[in-house]
Amino acid sequence: MKAMDSFKSSRLRAILDWVPAALSVLMIVLESTATMSANNTSQWLYPYWVRLFGPVSTAHWAEVHHLIRKTGHFVGYGVVSLAFFYSWRQTLLRMAVKHWTLWRRASVLAVVCTLLIAILDEYHQSFLPSRTSSPKDVCIDLCGAITAQLFLLLVIQLFTRRLRLRAA
Repeated sequence: MKAMDSFKSSRLRAILDWVPAALSVLMIVLESTATMSANNTSQWLYPYWVRLFGPVSTAHWAEVHHLIRKTGHFVGYGVVSLAFFYSWRQTLLRMAVKHWTLWRRASVLAVVCTLLIAILDEYHQSFLPSRTSSPKDVCIDLCGAITAQLFLLLVIQLFTRRLRLRAA
């Protein structure tokens, strides 16, 4: 009976480890709707911009809005890659992969999963009349994922080095 409870517990843990990745994909799915099209986001972002920075010409707002949206791609997909990193790290940890190899594998798998989500998202948007599909957005998404992973690996390496120095 105890072995069965342990199996159920580990199975539940394995499922729960993928909740962050699933939620990040859900976030992308929700943002990939007509509601989050450029016209709609412009309508609610513009008043915030004016309140924070003052009035802006229509032409300048178009440029600012474009930059905000592309920054959203970069940051959003960076977050998606971090969620996938966590899920892959937990999965690989259960498979007894050694630590530094674990970090690198989880990082590469996170970027690959994020790239796949970005491609599928742009493909989905190609069917929505109010959205545009662009390979450039996939590149921005991929750059956000790679940047997030490089930053994460750098932080991990710095903390690992600091812990080793304290132990010595």
